[in-house]
Amino acid sequence: MLHGIIDIGSNTIRMAIYLIEGSHIEMLMKKKHTVGLAAYLKDGVMQQRGIDKAVEILGEFQAFLLSFQITEVTAFTTAALRNAKNSKAAVSEIEQRTGLSVRVITGDEEAVFDFIGATRNLSENSGLLLDIGGGSTEIVTYQQRMIQHKISLPMGSLAFRTKYVQGILPTEAECLVMRQKAEEAIRSATAFESVNESFIAGIGGTFKGAAALYNAMFNQPASNTRMEARRLKTIIGTFQQDHGMTQEMTIMLMRTVPDRINTIIPGLIIADVLARQFQSKIVTYSDSGVREGYIYDQIIGKKQ
Repeated sequence: MLHGIIDIGSNTIRMAIYLIEGSHIEMLMKKKHTVGLAAYLKDGVMQQRGIDKAVEILGEFQAFLLSFQITEVTAFTTAALRNAKNSKAAVSEIEQRTGLSVRVITGDEEAVFDFIGATRNLSENSGLLLDIGGGSTEIVTYQQRMIQHKISLPMGSLAFRTKYVQGILPTEAECLVMRQKAEEAIRSATAFESVNESFIAGIGGTFKGAAALYNAMFNQPASNTRMEARRLKTIIGTFQQDHGMTQEMTIMLMRTVPDRINTIIPGLIIADVLARQFQSKIVTYSDSGVREGYIYDQIIGKKQ
């Protein structure tokens, strides 16, 4: 069975086509648009331009699905629309204009789907899972592949960039502000006060970009997904607006994170703060996450 999954996120809107056969899934292709829906939030309200942009992209995706007669389609949205004051009205308008049913998944659900999707192919049975999105960050601790604690915090790479950064890259002072805000956010998560985990499984665009930058800076093969957590701060310090960008550094950014130049450093600051808080040593990027977790839990799981 072919199934289309549309993920309306805070930074990107993605569609992936999966072949689902029993309990086996294979992603055949994916398409994405870097929209930055979180940037269309003004005083917590999703602006009409953001709604229109989402409708435009969903229309493009629907045309693609129709041309291949893919009728099994699931659409869900995360932080940008979930956290908007006009969430219900905005989602309702998107549904009416596109004909799609859009599920608003909660922060807890997102954390669970992240965990299910990301940990299926990891060898570590215990650790910490982080999903730094555009508008929220999901944190899950697990032991023997069982969730111990989970939380969704209202901080993300695009939200931080929009709120605290004036230029394309942040200044040292702006990085300090974002670091302080991330520290405040994690201090509010009292259930995680005593958590120490040496291993982080990181999912989402921030960690994908981090791996690409890490490999370029530290002469690792492009296929490497394993990073020393202590080096995240080195990457952040290298790409600050007032530290002097050389042509070599500009080329590196454009080669490795062309669609995340604006958001990669804010996202890495959140990652670094969390890694230090939890005394983590190793970060491994996982390419599977919320979409795969949704399929295993909500589609395959319910059929079984």
